[in-house]
Amino acid sequence: MILEEQRFLHEDLERLEQGISDRVAQEPRQIRERLNRDHQIAGFLDRIQDQSKRLLDIYKDADGARTKEIQSISTGEPLEEFYKQLAEIKSFHQRYPNEPVENLERAYKIRSPGEGETITSEIDNMFTGEEEYGKYFDLTIIHELYLNLPSIKRLTYLQYLDSFDVFTPPQCNIKRPDKMTDQYFAYVTQLAEYLESFMRRTRPLEDLDKVFKSFDDDFEKAWNNNEVPGWKLEAGPTNGPATDAIWCQDCEKEFKNENVYKSHLSGKKHIKAAELRAARLAESGGETNGSSNRSSNVLRLKERAIAERETRVKRLAAAMSQERSDTKVNVERKQGMTDRERQLELEARFAEASTATPQGGDSDSESDNDEKIYNPLKLPLAWDGKPIPFWLYKLHGLGVEFKCEICGNYVYMGRRAFDKHFNEARHIYGLKCLGITNTTLFREITGIDDARKLWDKIQSDKKKARADDGGIVQMEDAEGNVMPEKVYLDLQKQGLL
Repeated sequence: MILEEQRFLHEDLERLEQGISDRVAQEPRQIRERLNRDHQIAGFLDRIQDQSKRLLDIYKDADGARTKEIQSISTGEPLEEFYKQLAEIKSFHQRYPNEPVENLERAYKIRSPGEGETITSEIDNMFTGEEEYGKYFDLTIIHELYLNLPSIKRLTYLQYLDSFDVFTPPQCNIKRPDKMTDQYFAYVTQLAEYLESFMRRTRPLEDLDKVFKSFDDDFEKAWNNNEVPGWKLEAGPTNGPATDAIWCQDCEKEFKNENVYKSHLSGKKHIKAAELRAARLAESGGETNGSSNRSSNVLRLKERAIAERETRVKRLAAAMSQERSDTKVNVERKQGMTDRERQLELEARFAEASTATPQGGDSDSESDNDEKIYNPLKLPLAWDGKPIPFWLYKLHGLGVEFKCEICGNYVYMGRRAFDKHFNEARHIYGLKCLGITNTTLFREITGIDDARKLWDKIQSDKKKARADDGGIVQMEDAEGNVMPEKVYLDLQKQGLL
């Protein structure tokens, strides 16, 4: 039966390759379809690796079973071996009569749903509604964890999206001692885990283990060289300050000026910190050098764990900068929407998901789905033949009507279409029908009476300008008197010159 298993593995690998080829040849129209396809391909690739390992073990033949089976078939009685395997198959099916038979041809084939049937994919439960199949981050829960941290500046969700990967001053107001709490460690751990999970869910075909390993290697190198921003090993009471600075043992703080240090000793914070340190020493019976070194090593290990997670968050946020910027735009857009607009957008999204073309559907089903687009609000269609989002409809004011009497009472939807129509053939033709030749002066005029009055005013002004042109030319008589040309001609006719 080893040869039969070998043949089965080869067949399974060929069908897996065909299944991947069929899916790569597709062009998904939606992000949901693309993610579903990528996750299926990633599952097929994992199965190819597992099946290839099993096949390699058979070819290695460590126990010699494959060689024995080949010899029994080639040198022994062929029919005897055939009937022996047939008996084993019958015995197996007698013991398990209801065992289903795996159909490899259908296992990796792209399914198309029947009439009234809906196919659920593995990514349907993989993302939250806010993430929209990996388009945006959903950091609302982690933002609440951040707001519950002690000694932090309260930020709105939009401000938090701008600064969640900033851990060093002056942008970050969390001081290094405040980061050593368990609450902060849990917060930064959950933030790093979420970003890593988001990348794994949205990029299933990338070698993310290699990417994450490079993050760890870079951090290890920077930590050993004491180059991690915000976590550099500072001069303390054991090593002594690197300069002439003064170190406060109770407050764990360095002072450059002796006068500042002396004034600090009388402060409330220093007195309280000294009392707390004295109480800790009294409980432990005094610190020895060995216990002090052990506590400092434990403290440094905790600092390393927190610094590693902060560095991971920075690298992941930089790798997903596009998703981050899209999230900020989406949050700003939703903040400017009413509850009614959000509900309509949600209904349109559900309708789009329900009318989406299933993978593996034929051209007839695609054309049927295109004809049955759900558009209850009668929104204009975009370049892809689908209704534009409701927020975009409101943004461009497409619900506002502008009527033009010159164009035959034609109604234009939206300010942009109204402003554009003044240079179009319909409006220019309407002006020419009224006898108006200069159309550039009639922008924003839509009434016929207004256009005629303005045109008459322009014509009368032109005639008046022509009539006044004669008074501009000056004439001079023999005595040197200067007068207008009209007056000069009248005096000449009367013989007074």
